[in-house]
Amino acid sequence: MAPSPTLLLLLFLLSLTSPIFTSYASSASFLAGNDAQKKTTYIVQVQPDSKPSIFPTHKDWYESSLSALSGTTPLPPAETTGRIIHTYSTVLHGFSAKLSPSEAQALGSHPHVLSLIPEQVRHVQTTRSPQFLGLKTTDSAGLLKESDFGSDLVIGVIDTGIWPERKSFNDRGLGPVPSKWKGRCVASKDFPPSSCNRKLIGANFFCAGYESTNGKMNETTEYRSPRDSDGHGTHTSSIAAGRYVFPASTLGYAHGVAAGMAPKARLAAYKVCWNAGCYDSDILAAFDAAVADGVDVISLSVGGVVVPYYLDAIAIGAFGAADAGIFVSASAGNGGPGGLTVTNVAPWVTTVGAGTIDRDFPADVKLGNGETIRGASVYSGPGLSPGRMYPLVYGGNAQGGAGGAGDGYSSSLCLEGSLDPNFVKGKIVLCDRGINSRAAKGDVVKKAGGVGMILANGVFDGEGLVADCHVLPATAVGASGGDDIRKYISADSKSLPVATIIFKGTRVGVRPAPVVASFSARGPNPETPEILKPDLIAPGLNILAAWPDRVGPSGIPSDKRRTEFNILSGTSMACPHVSGLAALLKASHPDWSPAAIRSALMTTAYTVDKRGGETMLDESTGNVSTVLDFGSGHVHPEKAMDPGLVYDLLSHDYVDFLCNCNYTTKNIQGITRKTADCSGARRFGHVGNLNYPSMSAVFQQYGKHKISTHFIRTVTNVGDPNSVYQVTIRPPAGMMVTVKPDKLVFRRVGQKLNFLVRVQARAVKLSPGSSSVKSGSIVWSDGKHNVTSPLLVTMQQPL
Repeated sequence: MAPSPTLLLLLFLLSLTSPIFTSYASSASFLAGNDAQKKTTYIVQVQPDSKPSIFPTHKDWYESSLSALSGTTPLPPAETTGRIIHTYSTVLHGFSAKLSPSEAQALGSHPHVLSLIPEQVRHVQTTRSPQFLGLKTTDSAGLLKESDFGSDLVIGVIDTGIWPERKSFNDRGLGPVPSKWKGRCVASKDFPPSSCNRKLIGANFFCAGYESTNGKMNETTEYRSPRDSDGHGTHTSSIAAGRYVFPASTLGYAHGVAAGMAPKARLAAYKVCWNAGCYDSDILAAFDAAVADGVDVISLSVGGVVVPYYLDAIAIGAFGAADAGIFVSASAGNGGPGGLTVTNVAPWVTTVGAGTIDRDFPADVKLGNGETIRGASVYSGPGLSPGRMYPLVYGGNAQGGAGGAGDGYSSSLCLEGSLDPNFVKGKIVLCDRGINSRAAKGDVVKKAGGVGMILANGVFDGEGLVADCHVLPATAVGASGGDDIRKYISADSKSLPVATIIFKGTRVGVRPAPVVASFSARGPNPETPEILKPDLIAPGLNILAAWPDRVGPSGIPSDKRRTEFNILSGTSMACPHVSGLAALLKASHPDWSPAAIRSALMTTAYTVDKRGGETMLDESTGNVSTVLDFGSGHVHPEKAMDPGLVYDLLSHDYVDFLCNCNYTTKNIQGITRKTADCSGARRFGHVGNLNYPSMSAVFQQYGKHKISTHFIRTVTNVGDPNSVYQVTIRPPAGMMVTVKPDKLVFRRVGQKLNFLVRVQARAVKLSPGSSSVKSGSIVWSDGKHNVTSPLLVTMQQPL
């Protein structure tokens, strides 16, 4: 017989004398006087087995804890007050709630609270890319055939939701929903149950964290459902697993067959990103649900700042997923080309940068002096009159009604209301890249009466060209091209400068390709430089994929055009390429761990472009790129299917890694949900000894002439039963590298063998606080497979 409510209340009040509530109750009078303190959202991790038996569920316990914490009379389990934003029970144990600083301090002091993580707000970061990657449906063998196009694998996409009616998500010819699937299709007034099918087998949304900070959402601009009001999630989902659609194009550009990487894989959409961003508490709730639902791959094109792993909600959620055997890929970020810009750097996450494919959309600027400046655009609409030259002005001189060319170099960000219509009407306006979106700048020019726009990169952006679906005739040019146009405007100040834009449509077979995209975030890893990030790159520039029906291709509200597909750029587009490929590899090799899949992708990646043996270029400079730009290289799907050897990792290896990061036992438990014994790990290893497919050494020079370190690695044979691998060493310049043994003899599939890499370097002359970076590689080959690991050595001179 169930206890009466009166008895429950009595037992609950008695429980306040137990240790679990002592610190809360003793702080109540202090906290009650601090209710006016500003509250922020925290993710609270707890010891799950500490729950008093009086509480039917962990949520009841959490709610009552918060009641006591706030200084109010604690309520019995049946009458808790609802301060909880989310509860978590899969990738971590705990909850999220808004707390004042004093409440957080009191809660954090409790022995059963592992950590309090302040919430961060994150932000989101094709017809040809399958062909460019070598995935051909006509092949009688290969990754697509071997994996049955990813059938029955489930990719969970944590993003802005999905537009389910798109042809990319039709379920024609697919079998029943996999029996392992436990997820839901959350219906609403704008997302009926029929939105899900045998392709889109799950759809959910998480907005409590967003609304706890921003208040109730405006449902006239956002959908309180899994439906996508932004377009980003629809785009990334179809890159990962879109069905074959023909014809496909964006405003007449990139015409062909659209397809994702794993066309038969099932999709589950987890909407966590809203107008104000993507909130950690919601992202963790999506991870929690995705793991419980039974996904095989999680794709996350969302990023933010780099913090220690025990304070990084994405790292914590991703560890829980990896621990459950789920492959997690994440975008590296769009902070390039500067160094130390890479995000999502945890070693259990596959971090993906962006490269180009062999297709572009040229739209060149022709100046009145006869000079032609290379540009790129996806514009389709009323164009500029052929053969006519238009007056050209610099937007920096069009603010506040200024006339004349001036010096031609004042800032021109073309912000809303910044342009004088009397100055720009009927003219082409040169704008600088800046804080508002590229397409929004064109909207500003159009509203002011301009007939066209040239968007010039800044010095930091370099020469990388991103093609956008502009709302008026417009093109993007590189930093040097922008300088040339400004100089022309300034030089021709006495006569009226003129220009036109020549749109050349779609061009394929572009060389060189791939090239590291200018915006793609670069290493070294800000948190753990001994783990090389990004891991690899994949197509991310000017990628065609599905798009919602109620969002214009430019993404700005005034754009009333509608298109089934759109062309976008970013590491957000590169990430789902790898997510889909991981699903194909998992389908081909069901016994492979997430680390084995990542290893296969990394050790078979290539670093040369299609010119014939030349190292990939850096789009921002036109110079040769480095491992800090591309990691192990550009993904090569067909070779990844048969890598020969893999560097495998299990959860306990990551625990040892965290021990060697000098994290506390409590920090490690907050990430891994495991109690760590760091005595052995710290005694026998170092951070660089994680069995990772790449190797990175960091030397601090303290006047020594010789410095050395070593890496211990274990490879698993997934190739031929009887095989012998010989090592080839390409040492970083000026360094000595040895590998022992230099031959690995395998007798069976699944056999593991160890080797040791020793790196010796001489101190180099550096100024205080500076560093020198050199790279090489280690290649194991049996004549059939080449298993390549980049080797990076950084020499640092302390201040």
